[in-house]
Amino acid sequence: MKEKICVVIPTYNERENVKTLIPKIFETAESEGLDLEVLVVDDSSPDGTGDLVEEMARENPKVHLVRRPGKLGLGSAYKDGFRKAINDFGARILVEMDADGSHDPRFLPKIVGKLSEGYDVVVGSRYVEGGAIKGWGLKRRLISSTANLLARWLCGVKVKDATSGYRAFKAEALKRLNLEKVSSSGYAFQVETLFWAEKANLKIGETPIIFVDRVKEKSKLGPGEIVKFASLCLRLALRRLKG
Repeated sequence: MKEKICVVIPTYNERENVKTLIPKIFETAESEGLDLEVLVVDDSSPDGTGDLVEEMARENPKVHLVRRPGKLGLGSAYKDGFRKAINDFGARILVEMDADGSHDPRFLPKIVGKLSEGYDVVVGSRYVEGGAIKGWGLKRRLISSTANLLARWLCGVKVKDATSGYRAFKAEALKRLNLEKVSSSGYAFQVETLFWAEKANLKIGETPIIFVDRVKEKSKLGPGEIVKFASLCLRLALRRLKG
C-alpha cells in the first residue's frame, strides 16, 4: 500500500507561480506512481493566490487550501499545514516546498524515496555532491554559506544544507519532534526544526537537488529575517550549553 504524501506550500502573492507549479507536482506524482495531495497555506495574498487555488481545488479534489487572516510567517504556515495534513488527510509523509519555482518537483520522488532507507527526515541539499545552485550571485552564496556555518557551529546541526526548504518528514517523526517546541515564524524555522529533530534522535539524511533562483520575483529573505536567524542561532547555542 502506498503511503499518502502531502506537499505543503506556504504562499503570499504567488498566483502566477502556483499556476504552473501545482500541475507539475501532479505530473511528477502520476509518472512516479505517488499517492499525493497538495495543501496550499495562503496568508491572504492580495494577488488572489487563494482564489486561484480554490478554483484548482474544485477541478482536482487532491488540491486543498487553508486561508489565514494575514501574513503570519513561513514557520507557522508549515505548522498549520502539517497539522491539517496529518489530522484531516491522514498523510504519512509531509513535504515542504517553496511556491516560487525554485524547488523542482522532479526531485520530489528522490527526496521522498530516501525516507524508505530508514531516515525520518530527508533534506533536499544544494551542498552535497551532485547538488547545485543556479542563478545566485556572490552575495547570496555568501549569506547562505554563512547561515549554514552558523547552524553547524552554534546550533550543532549536522547536515550540510540546514537552510534548505525542500525536505520530507515522516508524520511519526514530526510527532516525536514536537512542533510546539519550534518557535520561529520565519525562515529560521528550517534550522530550528532540524535542531529539535536531532534532539529527538531522528535520523536525518540529505539528497542532492539543483536549486534554481526565483523565476518570477526577487527573494523575500531580507535584513529582518537575517537578524532573526542570527538571534535563533544564539538562542539554540545557549540551549545546547544547558544540555
